[in-house]
Amino acid sequence: MQIEPKIDPSWKEVLAKEFAKPYMMELKRFLLEEKKRYRIFPPSQKIFNAYDTTPFEKVKVVILGQDPYHGLNQAHGLAFSVLDGTPFPPSLQNIFKELVSDIGCEYPKTSDLTPWAKQGVFLINAVLTVREAQAASHKDKGWERFTDATIEAISQKKEGVVFILWGRPAQAKEKLIDTSKHLVIKSPHPSPLSAYRGFFGSKPFSKANDYLLKIGKEPIHWCL
Repeated sequence: MQIEPKIDPSWKEVLAKEFAKPYMMELKRFLLEEKKRYRIFPPSQKIFNAYDTTPFEKVKVVILGQDPYHGLNQAHGLAFSVLDGTPFPPSLQNIFKELVSDIGCEYPKTSDLTPWAKQGVFLINAVLTVREAQAASHKDKGWERFTDATIEAISQKKEGVVFILWGRPAQAKEKLIDTSKHLVIKSPHPSPLSAYRGFFGSKPFSKANDYLLKIGKEPIHWCL
């Protein structure tokens, strides 16, 4: 009962051993049982959306979130992103405020971060699924092991990637990253609880682009 997700072939190759491990079989069984009793977000076809939209070879920036949004028409498999037509969540509003301040973009009219993902911004949550209206309900079920393996693979097999770690849970993943060949940008989380403690003014977008330009890579067009 190996998991066979809709996922870009480059990731299937990089993570083939991970998909075959027993914990992933257990995770699949857990999700099948959950779906019988609850509404799960994001929809099944979007669980691996970050992997499918940003192929492994294109990854230039990693932005790490924690848990998918747990409201209707929000989560679609990209960290911090929500489908258009849904009110912007508070964390995303603060990300956009910093974007305007840092880069000089106009405040985005879209809440869908797919244009970032298509340029090589890998928007990954530590946990890839959640029950409706129950934050962190799929924590410690196996997803963290899978996404840790993802971060390690990027660190080991690539060079010159920018890892943007907002908040303590994301920053705890720094131990998985070889900081001698990648840039790590850290700040408080953009949530209203912590944004004023150092997220605002942290300039992650310009710092990422400065680094990419310095190592001869195309910068990200952050304005949406």
